[in-house]
Amino acid sequence: MNFEDLELDDALIQATTDMGFESPTSIQSLVIPHAMDGRDILASAPTGTGKTAAFLLPACQFLLDFPRQQPGATRVLILTPTRELALQVYEQAKAITQHTNLVCGVITGGINYGTDKETLSQNLDILVATPGRLFEHIEKETADCRDIECLILDEADRMLDMGFSTIVNQIAAEARWRKQNMLFSATLEGGGVNQFARDILNNPEVIEANPSRKEKNKIHQWYHLADDMAHKQALLVHILTTQTSSAVVFVKTRDRLQMLKDFLASKDIPVCWLQGEMPQDKRNAALARFKSGEVPILLATDVAARGIDVPNVSHVINFDMPRKADIYVHRIGRTGRAGAKGTAISLVEAHDFEMIGKAARYMGEPLKSRVIAELRPKNKAPKSTAKKKK
Repeated sequence: MNFEDLELDDALIQATTDMGFESPTSIQSLVIPHAMDGRDILASAPTGTGKTAAFLLPACQFLLDFPRQQPGATRVLILTPTRELALQVYEQAKAITQHTNLVCGVITGGINYGTDKETLSQNLDILVATPGRLFEHIEKETADCRDIECLILDEADRMLDMGFSTIVNQIAAEARWRKQNMLFSATLEGGGVNQFARDILNNPEVIEANPSRKEKNKIHQWYHLADDMAHKQALLVHILTTQTSSAVVFVKTRDRLQMLKDFLASKDIPVCWLQGEMPQDKRNAALARFKSGEVPILLATDVAARGIDVPNVSHVINFDMPRKADIYVHRIGRTGRAGAKGTAISLVEAHDFEMIGKAARYMGEPLKSRVIAELRPKNKAPKSTAKKKK
């Protein structure tokens, strides 16, 4: 199948060509026909498989098929859980609409309200927003949701994790005259997403995309046992200086990030970093330095584990293991994007070892250990504490 087969406007097909899309991914070919028929969509797809274009293309086609008759407010609203993801979706929306007259805007926390007012004063066709900031504007009556015809929730599971469900339902109530809804989530498991779907969607088409082997993230994964913090740091320095071209290194807390930043600086290894409660301009600057290749190593807490799409990340390194297996999967999804190869390495002390088994079971594939000859661990792996089923 190619994009012409999906009966998209020539301007949108030209944009997909300009963006280097050769043919629709599995999520795009499954979602776009139903979305263009006006159906509500409840879809799950792994990260890095093209889901952003899966909702943007049919939304843009609708706007082109039914052009605005008079000046007014936003017609398509896309809600994302994080600022980084909002900016990323906005950039893709601009690329997809580059050969049209459609107007796109973005509002997120951390940007001053004057910029928001400028954005909201336009005849916006597509608005990408984080829920908290948009709801502030609704309460101040500086944002009008009455013209919204299509509501799209991206990474709905993450919105639930971040406690946005009440605000999202309130925004949906403000946009009560909408004709279509789309909800995208990494997984459709769990009562939370299903309740969300029942609240917002009407008789949705349920789509679970299993990406083809070509689309699947080709991520090689292994772990190194570490005896203690000094050993772990030595492993990290060795990997960063001998194996990686660009790497995202995940840590569990801001204090840990500070410690590791100072340690790597003492070894003359330049890094940039992302953490929670960081001013938006500094976050954007750090990401820009990393994306451009000016600084090849990005340190991050889990606030950055989802929604950051940086092409050509060669390695993800778990300096600290995450607290849950699904977070492990989202972390390693920062590499191996769009069919490229990637590597994920975990540095594991004894107290973190149980998470290796949990992550392997969650993914349905084993995680094997490797050894660096000059940095062999002195201790053996602890025995699993998981109770065996009778």
